[in-house]
Amino acid sequence: LYQEDYSYVSGTSPVFVEHLREYAESSIRRFSLLPGDLVIDIGSNDGTALRFFQEKGCRVVGVDPAENIAQLASANGIETIPKFFGTKIAKEIRGRLGTAKLVTSHNACAHIDDLDEVISGVHHLLADDGHFVFEVGYFLDVLQNVWFDTVYHEHLDYHTVKPLIPFFAKFDMKVLAVERIKPQGGSIRVTTGKVSGLMEQDDSVGDLVSVEEELGVGNRETLKGFQTHINGVRDDLVALVRKLRSEGQSIVGYGAPTKATTLLTHFQLGDGILDFIVDDNPLKQDLFSPGHHIPVRSADEIYTSSPDYVLILAWNFAGAIMEKHDLYRQEGGRFIIPMPSPHIVI
Repeated sequence: LYQEDYSYVSGTSPVFVEHLREYAESSIRRFSLLPGDLVIDIGSNDGTALRFFQEKGCRVVGVDPAENIAQLASANGIETIPKFFGTKIAKEIRGRLGTAKLVTSHNACAHIDDLDEVISGVHHLLADDGHFVFEVGYFLDVLQNVWFDTVYHEHLDYHTVKPLIPFFAKFDMKVLAVERIKPQGGSIRVTTGKVSGLMEQDDSVGDLVSVEEELGVGNRETLKGFQTHINGVRDDLVALVRKLRSEGQSIVGYGAPTKATTLLTHFQLGDGILDFIVDDNPLKQDLFSPGHHIPVRSADEIYTSSPDYVLILAWNFAGAIMEKHDLYRQEGGRFIIPMPSPHIVI
């Protein structure tokens, strides 16, 4: 799945690039990182996050199994190992470069089947006073906002805070802090460290565990309610776009993330609904969506073709997309946002 022709590139999203820049700057302050300290990124993609650490003098190494993306990062000066991270890679890095003051991961843990192997490697690689900080989609946000389209073949795990505490304890590590953040529609940034470290757990961990328990995250009835909400969104969105099409209005999609395949397929919004999809990532342009085979084109097409409506499939970047293409709206175009309730932005 990740070895050849992987098409997601972190650097194509200005919003996410800014998020990674702010993350790197805050991490350097928070953990008192100094020039020469080693920072490792698991699932480092094109090296965008590591570049910001490198600019401050840190030694950086990325690990990412997508060979084409790893080669791109290495060509841009970010050493990237084109392998899956685990104990073997951790030992190789430690033997060559020493222990790491910081190991990071951004939206990669949900893609990993054997998290035990990954965390075992992290523990081996970390300095005693080092930290492992990972960002991952938060299942509580998925439930509350009906973001069911984050459920797809690449995502093998869905995370809440409570189970992470005993999970990390297996590796003599502890969850120190958890912060809710915006990327991917709703995520958590989890800070962990070795039990032998000096940093203590703060109140954020217990606070979120209490919220999860109060809302019944993981309970059967809660999940049944989630299905009901999904069906409601489906019915509303399908009714909206079919009404527009029956009135002769043209509709295209914006964004070709994997989540779009889940949404389009589950809601049966393929044939005769979207004329085409646009995406900012050149690696996805001139291809076709899975299943419905909708052509994917450059975002410039919304100006040359002037569709009446743009359905934002990359809804987690809706604000940035609409801001970037405000001219389209000024010229009479309209955006449709599907989640958490379908609506038209005029």
